[in-house]
Amino acid sequence: MDEDERSGTGPKALVTGASRGVGRACALALAEAGFDVAVLARTAEEGQGYDVAHDGARRALPGSVAATAELVRAAGRRALEVPVDLTDLEAVRAAAGTVLDAWGGVDVLVNNAIYTGRGAQAPVLEVSVADLTDEMTVDVLAPLALISVLVPGMADRRRGTVLNVTSAAAYVDPLEMGSYGVGYAVGKAGLFKVAGILAVELGERGVHAYNVHPGFILTERMALHMAEVAGLDARRAAPPEVCGSVVAWLANDPSPAPPNGSLVEAQELCAQLGLFEGWPPPSGAAPRPPEGPTRWWSESCSTTAAPRAR
Repeated sequence: MDEDERSGTGPKALVTGASRGVGRACALALAEAGFDVAVLARTAEEGQGYDVAHDGARRALPGSVAATAELVRAAGRRALEVPVDLTDLEAVRAAAGTVLDAWGGVDVLVNNAIYTGRGAQAPVLEVSVADLTDEMTVDVLAPLALISVLVPGMADRRRGTVLNVTSAAAYVDPLEMGSYGVGYAVGKAGLFKVAGILAVELGERGVHAYNVHPGFILTERMALHMAEVAGLDARRAAPPEVCGSVVAWLANDPSPAPPNGSLVEAQELCAQLGLFEGWPPPSGAAPRPPEGPTRWWSESCSTTAAPRAR
């Protein structure tokens, strides 16, 4: 590969968990915003995707690395297909190396993937150490492995953004048994701390990091979950593109920008800036997020705020 092909034109991003749901929406929104996208997920080809139910049974899910990559190319940008199992840290580091070899680095890293294996929703006294180890590997250690390989280049270039897709489970206790498992909460809480630490350690070297809270999103996996849990109303859910549009906005150096290391509420920000047509729905405003850490959204900026040129 020659240097022109390696460097390409325009910025580059890597998105984990990009075969479906929020990750796919982020990948497509970034492509539409002018980014080449490295598409990283476990499911390489259509028909291989699955989720694990509470009882351990596998349930088929649509979506794949190949399908998302085709959407990125259809948007006029380059796609790099990077299938990898995030429970294998050596494979994760090798995948990041593949991106470095192909493109020389990325401008934006989106840590979106979550563990969906056995025990993901298990209570404290039932979760196994083996399952918990896999969950911590996917939710915390794999993102840190990608950061360790890709962020040094951002710091050297004095420009780069890390976006960690978070959950209120990181900072709000469940209302009832079964709302989510201890592994999911601990994994999200662990990753939640990374953005602020990156901001403190590398902010002066041009690295920006944010926690992005999608809120209640209707993904393919959530649709399976809703079929098993009474009381979840899909009419309250936002489409994945709401979070994708916010990720693309943050990736494009917005001005004014959120404070480095802060928590960004995707549904409120999207609604206030009008980033995605049809959100909020005509029936009402975007739902207020749960009480938790200090957060940032667009109350501090105008609806005409435009991204700074890269």
